[in-house]
Amino acid sequence: MTRVWEWNRPVTVREVLEDLQKERSIAYTTVMTVLDNLHQKGWVRREAEGRAYRYEAVSTRAAYAAALMNEAWSASDNPAAALVAFFGMMSPEQRHALRDAVRMVQVDEPADGTEQQAPRPAPAQQGEAPAAPEGTGEAGPAEGDEPGASATGNGR
Repeated sequence: MTRVWEWNRPVTVREVLEDLQKERSIAYTTVMTVLDNLHQKGWVRREAEGRAYRYEAVSTRAAYAAALMNEAWSASDNPAAALVAFFGMMSPEQRHALRDAVRMVQVDEPADGTEQQAPRPAPAQQGEAPAAPEGTGEAGPAEGDEPGASATGNGR
């Protein structure tokens, strides 16, 4: 997944293979299997190109990280304490990024302090599947899945 996220464009098995081979010896079939597994789990979409596929990430690395943080925070029996502990682990640079992010979110809030609600998608017509939330593209990975957990290691 790291390679797909870094390139931010559709990639072929051959491109990923050649990039990985700069670091270590790896078989074409291993890369093909990992990308196919990522497709099966919903982490990448693919489009046929000749006899091969081009694979593209379904969501960004930032969205993946945000989902992991939300999942961990939601699992806490004391979310406030979990946040305090998390903030305590942050580097000065990370705390600065957090302050910037909070400022960006506050800019989006109305002056009267009420929360804005995101627009809801139109209800599905009879026989159609419900619309995915805006900006999500396709269905994401199942809860508990980790992108790229495979023989290639480290999500690469």
